[in-house]
Amino acid sequence: MGLTITKKIISAHLVSGTMQCGEPISVKIDQTLTHDVNGVMAYLEFEALGLAKVKTELSVSYIDHNMIQADFRNPDDHRFLLDIAAKHGIVVSRPGNGICHQVHLERFDIPGKTLIGSDSHTPAAGGVGMLGLGAGGLDVAMAMAGEPFTLKMPKVVKVNLTGQLPPLVSVKNVVLELLRRVSVKGGVGKVYEYSGSGIEDLTVAERSIITNMGTETGATSSLFPSDAVTKQWLRAQGRESEWVPITADEDAVYDEVIDIDLSLLEPLIALPHQPDNVVPISEVAGKPVDQVVIGSCANSSLQDILEIAELLKGKVVHPNVDAGLYIGSKQVYLESISRGALTEIIKSGVRILESGCGACNGSGFAPPTNGVSLRTTTRNFLGRCGHPTGNVYLVAPETAVAAALNGVITDPRKLDKVPSKFVMPEKFLIEDNMFVYPPVNGADITIRRGPNIQPLPLLEPQQGIVAGETVIKLGEDVTTDHIVPAGANFLPMRNNIPEISQYVFHVVDTGFAKRSQEIGGGFIVAGGNYGQGSSREQAALAPRYLGIKGVIAKSFARIHVANLVNFGILPLIFVNEQDYDKVEQGDQLELDIKTIKAQLPASLKNKTRNVEIPVMNLLTEEEIEIIKKGGRLNWIKERSR
Repeated sequence: MGLTITKKIISAHLVSGTMQCGEPISVKIDQTLTHDVNGVMAYLEFEALGLAKVKTELSVSYIDHNMIQADFRNPDDHRFLLDIAAKHGIVVSRPGNGICHQVHLERFDIPGKTLIGSDSHTPAAGGVGMLGLGAGGLDVAMAMAGEPFTLKMPKVVKVNLTGQLPPLVSVKNVVLELLRRVSVKGGVGKVYEYSGSGIEDLTVAERSIITNMGTETGATSSLFPSDAVTKQWLRAQGRESEWVPITADEDAVYDEVIDIDLSLLEPLIALPHQPDNVVPISEVAGKPVDQVVIGSCANSSLQDILEIAELLKGKVVHPNVDAGLYIGSKQVYLESISRGALTEIIKSGVRILESGCGACNGSGFAPPTNGVSLRTTTRNFLGRCGHPTGNVYLVAPETAVAAALNGVITDPRKLDKVPSKFVMPEKFLIEDNMFVYPPVNGADITIRRGPNIQPLPLLEPQQGIVAGETVIKLGEDVTTDHIVPAGANFLPMRNNIPEISQYVFHVVDTGFAKRSQEIGGGFIVAGGNYGQGSSREQAALAPRYLGIKGVIAKSFARIHVANLVNFGILPLIFVNEQDYDKVEQGDQLELDIKTIKAQLPASLKNKTRNVEIPVMNLLTEEEIEIIKKGGRLNWIKERSR
């Protein structure tokens, strides 16, 4: 029986376990990446391990997420990141060099290698056939320490692409179509592996858009083959020597197959406030638009910029629309300037914004009150744009341009021109002077720490009877943006757990933090897919700081479960989903943690209603032991005594 691409890469990196779906496996990690919002915490955790140098082939610290520098906190964080990288052997991508996933795709992604990042869109690396995995900062710290990454062996789903995309229907519509079919939870426990005749015309940049946004299905990762297209990309980046061919065997067996005929796709749009709330553009055409955002870690490549420049040439943005562009990297900036594309975009009235994540994580360029914002970004969660009244719609770049020009949501096929077919350059403009490489010996470097960078809080073990109040009851698809808010006001707090904890669930319940502290913490109850979205570990650590002992939900997102375990919060699943209705906010719950065994039922007592509710866990015995010790760092310290 042949192997899929996923299994080929995993088997080459397998440290322990067997490649049986749902079984725990540990894999060697070749590279890591972090960014400035989640990276500071990851490096504090790496420091706690007491190692002098990282043990990966490459670790890169990107400064790209929070660039506003409204006060001392951001520049302090960036200075800390420069110092700690120099001390421990980490490469830094300086502010202005670009967005982590775009830059890593250009300069570091290697077919067949493994990459773990403290950002959920790390699967963007799948565009070159690299297995990219999003994770919390502590898991990234462990990988930098040379420890393997543990996950459950995913199912592998073949996505068979046939046909060719019609004019003015770009690849963003492919992943929107996938989201429409499978939902934001349909990819949990799966890797999407793309194949078929339709991939032959897709560039690496286009492939990376698809693998990047596969994250929004909850997928573990997404992959394309490493083929002649990949080789051409690496040659143009001056990295042809790093190319290796990787394709699935002809007799490879997949767990599922999804067929998408590219020629039948039409322009799609994700309505607020979930990426899977997808409909044809015709259903909302004519709706007035206040703002348009083009760019982010998706749709910010040279190919995207050249295409929108051609569509905008000789035209002016509608007076009712504020339009902005986030270019993905310094390389793309230089290429766009040299080809005159940036001139056409500026002449059209589009604002050129800093090369960073910006509006995508709510760090600037927020829409007006109750405003309609069309974005080529990856997410449209409630409040993510900077405030909860913003209505974000996800679209492809040509749809964004059509709306910017007309002032209303418009089918891009009504534009009066079709962009020329993108031609891959023989060689990109390569200028790597915004990377800072560490010295051979950084032992004497002093790390400067601003007052906002607080030590990791001490977490007490969980032993015996775990009891407490249901502090909050939530519905379906609760995102990490609901738990710990994004936006310019909150991003600088991520490295100060006592401060950011005061805003847990701020988007949906401003009284949560105070209530939890007053009653001594307790439990969170939620519906399905709890913790979807970002890899931010603060969405586990901040609730733990407030005294949360466990989360009981219908189901969980993969990365968030790992983060809950890392910080000693017990994730439990209702055995019978209808039992969700047997718990209300304010109910007193009780559980004997000694009865928790790996993947076996236990009894949760609702003392207020005098009922016992069967609950399950999907953990290993080791993960349960980590929770009992109060988190992974406590567990590691005890093992090393």
